[in-house]
Amino acid sequence: MHTNWAATTSGAVLASVAMILLPSGVADADLVVEELTGFTSPSGNIGCVIEPSYVRCDIRERDWSAPPRPPGCDFDYGQGISLSGALSDAPSGGQRASFVCAGDTALGGGAPLDYGSSISAGTVTCTSTLAAMSCTDSRSGHGFTLSRQSYATF
Repeated sequence: MHTNWAATTSGAVLASVAMILLPSGVADADLVVEELTGFTSPSGNIGCVIEPSYVRCDIRERDWSAPPRPPGCDFDYGQGISLSGALSDAPSGGQRASFVCAGDTALGGGAPLDYGSSISAGTVTCTSTLAAMSCTDSRSGHGFTLSRQSYATF
């Protein structure tokens, strides 16, 4: 797991959130979608798009720095994290969450996902909490947690 803690006072809380077991399948989600759907955190600071086996969340304001821009990235970098889930029935698959290099944004693209609620598409589930937005692929176990104070990819 890669973690970046900008504010140590909230680090323990966010570490706990990152370790919470997210719903393991779509039956556990509050909202299940089958096509590209946008949603935001209730604060509006995080905006996401989700579709079966993919999710991307962008953040407006943050207290941390993203890793260095990779070679060949000519667009914005560090404003969002994406996760590609497993696309087959194989028990493993999918890719580790990573920062996006993109000229667009996922901010402001949908209704708020209430704190304590979750949304699923295919094998990907996101949960909104007061501390962070957390997304995971139930098949591979990869995911990310994103908040103003920190981020974690796993």
